[in-house]
Amino acid sequence: MIGFQNELEANSTQEVLFKWIRKTFQENGWLQQHLGMEYRPQQETMAREVIGALSNDQPLLFEAGTGVGKSLAYLIPAILHAVRNKRQSVVATHTISLQEQIKDKDLEICKRLFKSVPELNPFAVFKVAFLIGKGNYLCTTRLDQAIAQKTELISSKEQTDLQRIVNWSLETKSGIRQELVPQPSFEVWDWVSADSSACNKKHCDPKVCHYQKAQNKIRDAHILIVNHSLLFSLLGSGMPAPKGRGVLYPEDFVILDEAHTVPTVATGHFGMGISSYGVNRLLSFLYNPKCKKGLLKHHGKQRDYELVVRVRKESDVFFDQVRSLFLEKQEIARIYKPDWLDPAILPQLSSLIIRVKQLAILLDDGPEKSIVEDQRDRLTDLYNGIKQFIGQSLEDQIYWVERGGRAGKIIYLRSAPIDVAEYLKQSLFMRDTGILLTSATLATGPSMENFQSQIGAEKEMAFQVDSPFDYERNVQVFVAEDSPPPSISDGRQDLDYLEEMILFAVEQVQGGSLILFTNYYDLNQIARRIEPQLRELGRPLFQQGKDYPRSELTQEFAKAGTGVLLGTDSFWAGVDVPGPALSQVIMTRLPFENPSHPIAEAKSDWLKEQGKSPFLELTLPEAIIKFRQGMGRLIRKKDDQGFITILDSRIVTKQYGIQFLNTLPKKDYHRFNKTNRDWIFDNAH
Repeated sequence: MIGFQNELEANSTQEVLFKWIRKTFQENGWLQQHLGMEYRPQQETMAREVIGALSNDQPLLFEAGTGVGKSLAYLIPAILHAVRNKRQSVVATHTISLQEQIKDKDLEICKRLFKSVPELNPFAVFKVAFLIGKGNYLCTTRLDQAIAQKTELISSKEQTDLQRIVNWSLETKSGIRQELVPQPSFEVWDWVSADSSACNKKHCDPKVCHYQKAQNKIRDAHILIVNHSLLFSLLGSGMPAPKGRGVLYPEDFVILDEAHTVPTVATGHFGMGISSYGVNRLLSFLYNPKCKKGLLKHHGKQRDYELVVRVRKESDVFFDQVRSLFLEKQEIARIYKPDWLDPAILPQLSSLIIRVKQLAILLDDGPEKSIVEDQRDRLTDLYNGIKQFIGQSLEDQIYWVERGGRAGKIIYLRSAPIDVAEYLKQSLFMRDTGILLTSATLATGPSMENFQSQIGAEKEMAFQVDSPFDYERNVQVFVAEDSPPPSISDGRQDLDYLEEMILFAVEQVQGGSLILFTNYYDLNQIARRIEPQLRELGRPLFQQGKDYPRSELTQEFAKAGTGVLLGTDSFWAGVDVPGPALSQVIMTRLPFENPSHPIAEAKSDWLKEQGKSPFLELTLPEAIIKFRQGMGRLIRKKDDQGFITILDSRIVTKQYGIQFLNTLPKKDYHRFNKTNRDWIFDNAH
């Protein structure tokens, strides 16, 4: 056998990588020969296109239907490309479940393959790291400071949490906050987390500090796994782009799985968010008048404490004004015009910034100086954020306020770009590096034009391959033609209809049913109504927002085998329950988003100004993508079978319904109503 180095010297890198990808994925290739995996022509096509895009530093959009095996189709090329060329691959997903699948299953398959194939042995040494937010790590330098200064910084009530962190720090390997159960209060964690410039190579021992150890692991890794939220948070925060090609790191290339969520997630992170709770936390870190503790208690004077108290009072007045002006009778409201309020908080906030800056100058270089400078920068960001929000200085952004938290007491100021395409084009597609966006659902018809337009990738390569699963044989689709119109969706008649039809549909399968809603009101009402009947049938009921967190809820539903799971929003995607435990997906409504949300409203106005139809350009395409995601919950492996039952007659009565029907996984479907439903379901083939 020609040695690894010799073979690479004898051939161009690109030719070698293409040859190995071909040998891996082709019929009777290495995946079949060494791991006994099934040959999938769609997977081979995807792997070839991915290695081509990565090798040529080009963007690629690839829709791969359920069952293609897209994770391996991008991971194997990514690892070969990263190891051979000493580059890093950032792999971003939307859901935790996919991250866990990649870590626990797919990367292990890659390693087994590389160890089994002599030509690929050198790649078995690939390294993996996870990217999580800096604030999730414990910093031992800051912990030592908090211990030394606890009487001035932390209230006596909170020192129990500090001691728990101290005890945990002696045994933890990762230093990640989520590992500590129950998790400490945010107030105490603020004093010990790595989310400060005090946590750096100069002040922290990389052999001890958990964040610095994580950074070293990241620097050495070939595959970096991150969620979409953190990726776009880093890009949206103005993180300096690396010199040359690369998105987060020099020479990196990026793979975004579950890419159908990218426009929504990116929109949320290329804007701004300020909350009354966050402002109070920031000010309490400086000085908490209730316990008379805080950073300024250690470094400041009486006049500094009083200044913080004045800023806090102005903050309370400011957010109370926002509430009274816009949020007394509604939870969310768009702000249409600038200078809608005289922000009296800004002069006081400016004085506090100047004072904290003066205190930082007086300190010697070291961790404490860095912490004070961090607070100066955060106060400055707050000042600029409020000023920008009031003045609406960015013309391409929309601005709104909302209330949330328990009892709706937290007030949020938010902004977002009307069109995120230009932001994505700048941060992803103009970086001269390989970018892959993939999902089972990127198209709303025969092409991805709408999705490409949303993300600024109109000129990039786009491919689609179908699922290898036999939907014609294994799936039956039923459409209710007599459901009441949505104009009375919150009336009793509609709930009566849903209750009756859902109970009927559940009894048509021996396994479990996933019932998808578009709002919590209908979900909760139906759960209350059908629970007694399901109990009589011996069918356990699982309800989103009750009893279990999302991941545990899905696991319990899968274990039950004959359960009924009610979910909305996120349950249209990411639920992966193979086998008869999920034998039916019931959609109570076509998944149109609420058009009154400020983002949807602003995008609608923006499209109208261009002479376009908001419904055809925005509302309908987004609903079709979500509809396709919902259908994708049913068939998760080759031998799965089941029903898709749609309880929204608009799919057959409205002109746009044909676009939903065209995305069904099979050509034929069965229309039914209350009168003929028994006959239709009994005689379906």
